[in-house]
Amino acid sequence: MSSESTVQSELDQFLAARQLLLEHRTSWHAAVAGFRWPQLEHFNWARDYFDGVALGNKAPALNIVEESGDEARLTYDELRIRSNQVASFLVGRGARRGDRILLMLGNELALWETMLAAIKLGAVLIPATTLLSGDDLADRLRRGRVRWVITNAAGVGKFTTLPPDALHGVGRISVRAASVPGWTDFALSAQASTQFTPPEPTRANDPLIEYFTSGTTARPKLVQHTQASYPVGHLSTLYWLGLKTGDVHWTHGGAAGAGIWASPRSRCGQLRRRVPQRSECGFDRVSR
Repeated sequence: MSSESTVQSELDQFLAARQLLLEHRTSWHAAVAGFRWPQLEHFNWARDYFDGVALGNKAPALNIVEESGDEARLTYDELRIRSNQVASFLVGRGARRGDRILLMLGNELALWETMLAAIKLGAVLIPATTLLSGDDLADRLRRGRVRWVITNAAGVGKFTTLPPDALHGVGRISVRAASVPGWTDFALSAQASTQFTPPEPTRANDPLIEYFTSGTTARPKLVQHTQASYPVGHLSTLYWLGLKTGDVHWTHGGAAGAGIWASPRSRCGQLRRRVPQRSECGFDRVSR
């Protein structure tokens, strides 16, 4: 079987599992009886699923409302294009499959653009709360084996206070921040190619996201999801939330907790973000 037909077969499995859950949303017994976990080898959710849904799709996918009242919107097709540009930009800077990216951002378009881009590239996302600083931040860099940092102006200030050896070998990208020596402006991604083909193919068992637990009772632990376990596992999120085509999902959760990273995989409604200090939002509408 060719690699192209294999990818299509795996996508068909994913779509079939998803469709069954949508059809049996109100019949738990039927959903349990009929559900089969997709068997995946090369599946990449962002390229194989999201890009197919997003191509030419002008429906709203992401709506961010800041506490200040400022609002930003992107359609599916715009998110597809922007994530391709960010992925191309990262590869141009030297990023490769398996590189760890510490993503320390608040409610910003760059958060979701980078998340999609990293999945396409096969880089590993490490979401971090913007409250981190000092020793805690240095600990994340070391134990997370971080190769890239993407953060905003407030975050840049925290990294500049770290000892030089903490950032040795770490590429630094700033979002909406004044020019700082050693940092690359994320805005340059807008000049990158809108077409993206990964230098290396991803496998379903490749890591996709690693996040640190809260550390409430002990030292924070690093938890990993793969290119399969994260999007496929969140088919259960889709079923639990019960969203239908055209619904708007308002997500409200912590900046680096597992909850907010569940939202993009719900795959059901346009996810809208209205932010007081601590919420996040993802994207997607059931359009197919």
